[in-house]
Amino acid sequence: MFGFIKEKLNKAYQAVTKKLASLFTSKPIDQAWLEELKVILLAADTGPIITNKIITYLTKQMKAQSLSGQQVHDLLVAYLQSLLPPPGTEQQPIISLIVGINGSGKTTFIGKLAHKYAHDGKKVLVVAGDTFRAAATDQLAAWTTQSGTSIHIGKPNQDPSSVVFEGCAQFAENKFDHLIIDTAGRLQTKTHLMQELAKIKRTIHKRLPEATIHTWLVLDSMLGQNCIAQARQFHETTKLTGLVLTKCDGTGKAGFLLNISHELSLPIVYITFGEQVDALASFDSNRFIEELLKS
Repeated sequence: MFGFIKEKLNKAYQAVTKKLASLFTSKPIDQAWLEELKVILLAADTGPIITNKIITYLTKQMKAQSLSGQQVHDLLVAYLQSLLPPPGTEQQPIISLIVGINGSGKTTFIGKLAHKYAHDGKKVLVVAGDTFRAAATDQLAAWTTQSGTSIHIGKPNQDPSSVVFEGCAQFAENKFDHLIIDTAGRLQTKTHLMQELAKIKRTIHKRLPEATIHTWLVLDSMLGQNCIAQARQFHETTKLTGLVLTKCDGTGKAGFLLNISHELSLPIVYITFGEQVDALASFDSNRFIEELLKS
């Protein structure tokens, strides 16, 4: 299932995986080895905080006992896996509130997610909650037509919370399985826009108090460490439940996900690559680490 790591993230991980594979098999495990590992991890965009945690952990293990390259490899795999919490179990009915900055790939992700749910035989309603960008509604309408899913569209410049309230009512009345809500892209530094997101979430809770709500932050993999500040601010405002990584066919290395996921205890739910409607994959943290370190 996770062959896409090598196929679709080839640009991002090829150099890193080759260097790591060589490091575990061809060099003595000593202080110089740890320094080289540190350089490789930083090149993978893991950032100084997580990288130092990894090096500190391995240093303690190596001081306590003599370890082979394979043993250190296994310790590193287990430690990295511990940094990435597993995704939660989905329950029915499911509401997915999709948030993120402008250009992160929210609309495209929603189109792919709607297609996935429809392909699984679910009845899907998409709410066009971005009432400020007409193109966003047009894009969503095109995606839902392609996947055969339903869409609720408000009036131009209608209050987003009002549109979401109407969508929630339609969701409940017509017994949909999934409700996917688009929101306008916004910079995490714009306080009034972030407060609008909080209002949207309160509206959902008010109209559908018993429903399971996922609040997923869409992150552009090309932005690297810049995504960390985004995640902190969105999480503070909307209490995120998961992360989505987009544009994974580029050159971003995505090591920053270790920082975000560990610091905020948030699972990475999906990744996307390419423009095809089925270019979407569920994220498996254990398989991700295995592929990253595989020789």
